[in-house]
Amino acid sequence: MLFEKVVRNGLFRVGGGDAEAAHEWTLRRLAVLGRQPALLAALRARYLTRAPRTVFGVEFPNPVGLAAGMDKNGVALPAWPALGFGFVEVGTVTAHAQPGNPTPRMFRLRDSEAVINRMGFNNAGAEALAARLAASSRPLGVPLGISLGKSKVTPLDEAVEDYLTSYRALREHGDYFAVNVSSPNTPGLRALQDREHLDALLSALVGEKPVLVKIAPDLTEPAIAELLEVCLARGAAGVIATNTTLSRDGLAPADRPRAEEAGGLSGRPLAERARQVVSFVHTETGGRLPVIGVGGIMDPDDGARMFDAGASLVQLYTGFVYRGPALPRAVAVASNRAAAR
Repeated sequence: MLFEKVVRNGLFRVGGGDAEAAHEWTLRRLAVLGRQPALLAALRARYLTRAPRTVFGVEFPNPVGLAAGMDKNGVALPAWPALGFGFVEVGTVTAHAQPGNPTPRMFRLRDSEAVINRMGFNNAGAEALAARLAASSRPLGVPLGISLGKSKVTPLDEAVEDYLTSYRALREHGDYFAVNVSSPNTPGLRALQDREHLDALLSALVGEKPVLVKIAPDLTEPAIAELLEVCLARGAAGVIATNTTLSRDGLAPADRPRAEEAGGLSGRPLAERARQVVSFVHTETGGRLPVIGVGGIMDPDDGARMFDAGASLVQLYTGFVYRGPALPRAVAVASNRAAAR
């Protein structure tokens, strides 16, 4: 409650209310926190709840992770476990450094507890992330996922080599890799979810480290089923369901003027659809493909419902923006209740 009544209101005023300015301001301060071992240890003792899981051969201290997009360049890595996250996914990173789409490109929809973004994979590039991870002086202590995307300048017919360039640079640093073929903010990217493109991509990437595919919530069930056939045939380790949506269903009346903003919607309005996709993937594959559920987890009950739908792990982004550091711990506790059912 302190976060929502005091801290969040202050953060939401940073940069004159610009959501991206607040995001960057917060990352800078979390990066400073990451250089204070005693404070990190105290926070970790308070927030990091044990609820162990082993999924696709990786041991997780708890099943609640930080979703890709929050810390693209890995600048605040030590802070995330101290705030309760049992794993962290950095990126989405691309082979070529790129500035992303023009600003403004991130918008809060407060009454809907949602965010629209059209960031466009703004990041410093795979080599820069690899250098930062190589220079880290302390182990993270929780699994690290790395989300890979296609560089905007790379044509679709050269996408496989683009992803491979990033993977080769980062292979030794990630515990698992997420293949992001579902962001709505890079032109043509979602075409990589088609059978032919995805088959070629997974054929090149699947190997020594677990590789997961992140899918869009806007796919039809037949399209998801076809994608899952490719994942199973090519040995993907799992699926991340879901990315942001192009739908604008479920917005509060006060937020409807924002509906015309281009980009992907995350947060509360996505919760039901994300659970539907998680359930479909779990049922369609008979549980053979573990699912990381992400989308609209705003409280412990949302987390428990995602686990009940078939998720092995979950990730937070927008819920963390609106609820703060109490949420990862609360969802981790709820995961223990869901596992006991």
